[in-house]
Amino acid sequence: MNRIVGLETEYGCLTSDFPGTPSAITRVRDWIFKDNRFGLIDVHQRDWDEPAGNGGFLFNGGRCYIDMGHLEYCTPECMNLLDVHRYDAAGDALLLQAVKAIRLEREIQFIRNNIDHYSGATFGCHENYLVRRAAPLTEANKNSLLAFLTLRMLYISAGRVGATLAAEARGELTRPGQENLFQISQRADYINNDLFEWVQFNRAIINTRDEPLADARKYRRLHLLHGDSNVLPASLLLKVGTTSLVLDLLELNCLPKTALADTVAAFRHLSHQPDGPWLVRLAGGHCADALQLLSQYQQAACAELRGRDPETDTLLTIWGEVLAALAAEPESLVGQVDWITKRWLLRQFCEHEDIPWSHPWLKSQDLEYHQIDPARSLGLALARTPSAWEIPGKEIAQAASTAPANTRAAIRSQAMRLLQQEDRAYYIDWEIIGAEGGASLHLLNPFEAESREAESWVQFLTDCGIRLPRRAKAVTGL
Repeated sequence: MNRIVGLETEYGCLTSDFPGTPSAITRVRDWIFKDNRFGLIDVHQRDWDEPAGNGGFLFNGGRCYIDMGHLEYCTPECMNLLDVHRYDAAGDALLLQAVKAIRLEREIQFIRNNIDHYSGATFGCHENYLVRRAAPLTEANKNSLLAFLTLRMLYISAGRVGATLAAEARGELTRPGQENLFQISQRADYINNDLFEWVQFNRAIINTRDEPLADARKYRRLHLLHGDSNVLPASLLLKVGTTSLVLDLLELNCLPKTALADTVAAFRHLSHQPDGPWLVRLAGGHCADALQLLSQYQQAACAELRGRDPETDTLLTIWGEVLAALAAEPESLVGQVDWITKRWLLRQFCEHEDIPWSHPWLKSQDLEYHQIDPARSLGLALARTPSAWEIPGKEIAQAASTAPANTRAAIRSQAMRLLQQEDRAYYIDWEIIGAEGGASLHLLNPFEAESREAESWVQFLTDCGIRLPRRAKAVTGL
């Protein structure tokens, strides 16, 4: 990839003992950070809703904390497509290890989904893409980017049973939505804007808060709220990979000239059309086929980017194959596209049990699709990951405690390893690290895995009596 990417996953938590859920989540978080097992707990208040001890940074460069009652895991900064998958899966493995270690596997299960069927609440999987500040954000490019982010749902969404009334039509919060249907997207019913600054009560496709977590003169951060949490590796990699390629086209000013009449309306409409036709209204007033529009983005990416590197070529090929399969035989994508896989599975279940789509049993099976435990996950049991995108389980386990070697996450990880050796106050954030008695270490370039400033900062810690553990390997150049 030509940029830094990171994912934030808020996990659902299944339990038969409702009052015990907050306690169980807290116990899992505490196990992760106990005795600096996988990271360093925050010793300062980060925000009004993030007091000291609420979470912390992990030695793999990522972060784990409790957000609005959900356990949330953030990947470290990744610059390789497979690293995004590797470190995203490491979050699942870390939570599963914690649940088993404290013997809670019979009481709770964590799931990678975005809907609470009982309350109608939603929780997110946010995507973060570093974009060069010089990118030409013209009105035409903004409209084209929004069109792509709307249409990509046809191959990246996770699917859901039932519906939730959109906020502007919801009225009573307990008023039920339509139950006897299957939707493509879990998040579509909850997205109310194309662009908006805040995230909780007026969710938008793009969160416009300008918080780059890097050098603001050079970078901005594209923060997306509308995507689903993926179970199948192929869906996740298509989501991150194709979005990164479209951002490459944006920075090259080569995006197709596409503009939808209403992105939010199109997003919801497509979600309620799993059988098609997948038609959207363009700004000019006429309708167009969503797959043909997506093909224009894929063809533009091929024209500008094919041959850049093997990762890009593999992604372009798989992207083209998936779009062709969606147009000809969607069920051939079972095991690769989440919503198609889930729908196929639930159809088999309905036929076998002779039950309608409105039966509550379907919601239970919907959730089981998203289990993080491979022994229970209905989705992972059907996964057909392209061979170029397969990752050994050993590498995922290692990613729970080892940072990517080619981004600033490597510096943060090694600085944290040093800080754990001495009892002194510290401050850790994505772009800055501070230790009591010394200057802060600024990490404004997320592409930088080593720097003279980091070398000097490490020397300061060493002079103060902090030593690298014998078995720890220092970051090259520190």
